[in-house]
Amino acid sequence: MVLIRRILAGVLLLLLLLGGGFYLYLRSSLPQVEGRIAVAGLHSEVTIARDADGVPLITASDDEDAAFGLGFAHAQDRLLQMELMRRNGAGRLAEIFGAPAVGSDRQMRILGLYRLAEAELPLLSQPVRSGLEAYAAGVNAFLATRQGALPPEFLLLRVDPEPWRPADSLVWGKLMDMLLAGNYRAELVRARLARTLSPDALAFLYPGYPADAPTTLASLATIYRRLPLDRLYAALPPTVGPVYASNNWVVDGAHSASGKPLVANDPHLPFGAPGFWYLARLKTPEHEIAGGTVAGAPFVVIGHNDRIAWGFTTTGSNVEDLFIEKTDPADPGRYLTPGDSEAFISREETIAVRDAAPVALTIRATRHGPVLSDTLPAGSVEDGYVLSLAAPFLTPDDTTAQALWGIDRAADWGEFRAALQSFVGPQQNIVYGDTAGTIGFIAPGRVPIRKSGDGWLPVPGWTGEYDWTGFVPFAELPQASDPASGRFISANNKIVPDRYPYFLSRDWDLPNRAERITQLLDATPRQTPATSAAIQADTLSLAARRLVPLMIRIAPANERSREAIEHLRAWDFQMDRDKVEPLLFTAWLRAFSHDVFFRRLGEAAADYWDLRPQVIEAVLTSHPDWCADPRPAGDSCDALLASALDTALAELGRAYGPDMAQWQWGRAHIARFVNPVFDRIALLRDWLQIGVPTPGGFDTVNRGSTTIRDDAHPYEQRFGAGLRIITDLASPGDSRMIAVPGQSGNPLSPHFSDLAERWRRFDWLIPGRAAPVFTLTLAPR
Repeated sequence: MVLIRRILAGVLLLLLLLGGGFYLYLRSSLPQVEGRIAVAGLHSEVTIARDADGVPLITASDDEDAAFGLGFAHAQDRLLQMELMRRNGAGRLAEIFGAPAVGSDRQMRILGLYRLAEAELPLLSQPVRSGLEAYAAGVNAFLATRQGALPPEFLLLRVDPEPWRPADSLVWGKLMDMLLAGNYRAELVRARLARTLSPDALAFLYPGYPADAPTTLASLATIYRRLPLDRLYAALPPTVGPVYASNNWVVDGAHSASGKPLVANDPHLPFGAPGFWYLARLKTPEHEIAGGTVAGAPFVVIGHNDRIAWGFTTTGSNVEDLFIEKTDPADPGRYLTPGDSEAFISREETIAVRDAAPVALTIRATRHGPVLSDTLPAGSVEDGYVLSLAAPFLTPDDTTAQALWGIDRAADWGEFRAALQSFVGPQQNIVYGDTAGTIGFIAPGRVPIRKSGDGWLPVPGWTGEYDWTGFVPFAELPQASDPASGRFISANNKIVPDRYPYFLSRDWDLPNRAERITQLLDATPRQTPATSAAIQADTLSLAARRLVPLMIRIAPANERSREAIEHLRAWDFQMDRDKVEPLLFTAWLRAFSHDVFFRRLGEAAADYWDLRPQVIEAVLTSHPDWCADPRPAGDSCDALLASALDTALAELGRAYGPDMAQWQWGRAHIARFVNPVFDRIALLRDWLQIGVPTPGGFDTVNRGSTTIRDDAHPYEQRFGAGLRIITDLASPGDSRMIAVPGQSGNPLSPHFSDLAERWRRFDWLIPGRAAPVFTLTLAPR
């Protein structure tokens, strides 16, 4: 017995030693943040001084060395994120993830994003090219000098990072175009609905529906029924198409306590671990630039330098069009054009697939752009038609990187505007302020001018009737400076009056956030960083204020319903995480909108279904016929509301227990930050999961959009303000900012998720005031 115990103790000790050794090996993947490293490619010494939050101050003698240092720091902290980003843009994820990634790779190859990134490099000025090359050299210097293990994900994936190239940085911009300007996803949804809906029904579902659609829809619906729209939509990567939520504003010195402009911005993008944003400061003898960078690129995308500050929100302009092309009946290798026919432009590519045979594909393009329907396997599209995609970022002369480099170094409004003339897309609403007192607004980017139509639905390509004739001239894009009001505001809302001579979009987000920001700015005529932070944290739902009185008008069917209605009747419409009412309201609206849309539209509602407050308000006020069951003796809206409330209460009771007082919003509304590798492994997914209960709702300034189509987690928040930044131009170096969940992508780092709770509490970082904790010197070799 003693022998057995000794053997078991020995085995346990051996396991502990092996486990400890493996842990120490993984710990060696953490970056060296102190000392001195000799590297090739520098002009002179560069220091990377990290503060207690892991935010680096990179001090260099010139812009190239600063870009080198940023590339080195990004690679230290976010190497796996960078590797996946460039592989995604190049259509090479299947080399790592196998067959499940082939569909995404196929689309990226068809769009040719990486080929376009390579073509962009020669178009850029020498300083920008040198900056991109220096950044790549910094990444590669880290790869050449690192010691110990790679980050844990590389071990799990059994892959090593390849050397970095300038095109790897440029493809990031193409991916952003897909994320922020991907309105062709919406075109596909509308075309699918148009197959079965009347023009009047489509107009109701989309307020602002184009007036001429009823005259064109009848002929197009016939063609839509012949296209594999369902399969094509299902094949789209999840990163196509915007999720609106960003806010920005600027006030001039007459409306700030400091007497200088104040710029606030909180761009909203998908959450992840690591997050999208990486905070950094770059200092050279000529500039000090700080704010949100993106791992993989040498730009401060949103932030300030020592003279100016700027912030972005997505405009949401319709800059992409799907064209239905007819193949030539006499030659399937050609397609019809207004005059005759042209040969498809084609090339052959091969997708390497881990643990499977490679996939060969023929990639075709028309005069409008790549044939998007070739995303589907051969034979999926009916002979006679294909779908091609036109988009500014698919042209070979994209110089957006030039613009980003230029705005980082601009000293005034004139230089800032001049830099943005190179901005191709995605079109952004940019607010601006400078130390001289000027404020400005501009929405740069290429916006197509069409012969006819507005790109709201896929259109015939063979007639030439809907072709693009050019782009809105830069001087005529929405822009202004120093308005009498003393401020500019944007929140994905409509930014131009009806008299604006060019078409931008019909798909503006709800005006609620812009209206609420305006109210709060009016309430505090002289802004400070603290008052602007309070605006970013605001959780009042204007949609709830309008909808709840319409919903609680029903007579409660039972005691449970009466209790819920009484809660909502006393609610102040703040979407706070400790309140019960936000969860009651959202669950009830979810159930009611589901019943309205699915009863009327059938399965066609699957990709349209959302909370849709404008449409639901119209249903409850002026279109009660949408509550009626298509069958005889259909229900009224009150009956449907009562039924939906019972459904919602039953669902919440199952999830959160019988006591309604315990149904706080924060129990359901949790911001999730998912790692793309660890989330695929059950044990690690549960162990390393990052989640924090959050306030806010789908239309609040502190927006907390939900995932209502996910039956398992309908109230989780997976998009949000991954970056918040407020800059008072009286002291740009004291700008307050925060990014979530942390600076590092390595789960063994103390900075993997250390900012998540602080972000939720609006506990800010002020990097310019933070003392360095660790300093690493990169010395020329």
